[in-house]
Amino acid sequence: MPFQILVNLFIAFLWMFFQDEWNFLAFLSGYIIGIIILFFMRRFYQKPFYLFFVWAALKLFYVFGRELLSSAVVVIKQILRPKINVTPGIFRIDTDLEGDVEITLLSLLICLTPGSVVMEVTPDGKSLYVHAMDIPESKISVLKSQVVFERAIKDVTRKYV
Repeated sequence: MPFQILVNLFIAFLWMFFQDEWNFLAFLSGYIIGIIILFFMRRFYQKPFYLFFVWAALKLFYVFGRELLSSAVVVIKQILRPKINVTPGIFRIDTDLEGDVEITLLSLLICLTPGSVVMEVTPDGKSLYVHAMDIPESKISVLKSQVVFERAIKDVTRKYV
């Protein structure tokens, strides 16, 4: 994948030199032409086309941003209530993610779920213990988010790498 990016940048600079223009528009048009060339040559590379990975990473960042915004709103609502009515607790979630990077990403994203913090990961990495601010509401929210997070993480770390 880094090789594809370097080839694409090389094509963009080459295009800019052949156009005899030294501006961003010439570079951008060369970069787009490089993407097209690399797309049609993708069967000659062992790795998948690098823009597929970029797209999966952008989807993961979108999921991250959406969860960050929703968690901020829920926590603000909880704080602004006249009387705090929470039932804190700890629960376990199981995951089929593998490797330190995937487990760490999932743990960080779960911490964004309103009122939840990953306390511990089991040594085999198959379960996470989560502390929730309001156990009935947070547990359902974490379990729903877990499916979306795991799918996005798998797309970035397994499918295109």
